[in-house]
Amino acid sequence: MRILHTSDWHLGRSFHREDLLSAQAAYVDHLVATVRDERVDCVLVSGDVYDRALPGVDAVRLANETLERLAERTRVVLIAGNHDSARRLGFGSGLMDAAGVHLRTDPSRVGEPVVVDDVAVYGIPYLEPELVRSDWDLDERGHSAALGEAMRRVRGDLATRPGTRSVVLAHAFVTGGEPSDSERDISVGGAANVPASVFDGVDYAALGHLHGRQRITERVRYSGSPIAYSFSEEHHLKGSWLIDLRPDGSLGEEFVEAPVPRPLARLRGRLDDLLESSRYDDFTGHWLQFTVTDPNRPTSAMERLRRRFPHTLALSFEPDAADRPAEGRTFAERVSERSRLDIAADFVTEVTGTPASEAESVLLHEAFEAFRRKEALR
Repeated sequence: MRILHTSDWHLGRSFHREDLLSAQAAYVDHLVATVRDERVDCVLVSGDVYDRALPGVDAVRLANETLERLAERTRVVLIAGNHDSARRLGFGSGLMDAAGVHLRTDPSRVGEPVVVDDVAVYGIPYLEPELVRSDWDLDERGHSAALGEAMRRVRGDLATRPGTRSVVLAHAFVTGGEPSDSERDISVGGAANVPASVFDGVDYAALGHLHGRQRITERVRYSGSPIAYSFSEEHHLKGSWLIDLRPDGSLGEEFVEAPVPRPLARLRGRLDDLLESSRYDDFTGHWLQFTVTDPNRPTSAMERLRRRFPHTLALSFEPDAADRPAEGRTFAERVSERSRLDIAADFVTEVTGTPASEAESVLLHEAFEAFRRKEALR
């Protein structure tokens, strides 16, 4: 059986206010052509079909067209990611099953596979730990407990199908994966990381959430997003995993590269050098993020950069270390590796002059949890 593993389409997303819908449509054309040319038996979409719970009309239209075109040529199994509204994405799933498009957005159905040829394909949508903890009577909090219970149910069903090969779709942060700047933080609902061993015993685990293609193990992989959604992805190779599940249990693999709408680059230096040096001649067609390192903030820097580099999208000012004030790191550097909860606690300290009390810390945590649950239910 031949599968095509893709994820994190984020239809409707923009890139620093640059509309990406045409680039996403070009990716869909590429995806459909790959399914046709490579005779794919099943397309796996491992979550984050949309970029937000209430996607725009154009994004919904593109998703509809995509699934119609794929259904003409192959089977599709699709799960909800943390950006999707599971209830909205799952609308009409019973009707779509008959068309060969299988939407798996309900956690209660994780043990019900889609059987394609002789392969059982299990879809595990993004699991918000606090939303499934009560229904599943989990003793522990966090993503490991939730995904562990989901896989227990998968293995329970698989045990009734001796000799059947298996594929699992999941949307999670698996230990060993490398994140980028464009994934939404999922750590507030409990420890974010889950071990790769949770997928032991299945022939292939098709993961979504992280935007760079990665092999966690030979059988546990991220396809990554088909398009770069942050400048931290400038060196990513975008595309999909083409996986052959062979009768002897081995895997055949090929990474199918996706079209690049426009290359990305991050450039750093003094403004005059960036504007005048021939070293940067090859970047005039890139989407660009500039860090200007002059000791004093230059006037009209963005306008001047865009005259030479028309696709400049982002600009920051960061004097060289020797020119910085004594207090040291920039605000961006100070918060880049901190969670939203930590940043909120820092804000309390800044406003009140004293660190958040234990009661205040609990209240902040509950506020973030409530917001996350509200988003998951939209």
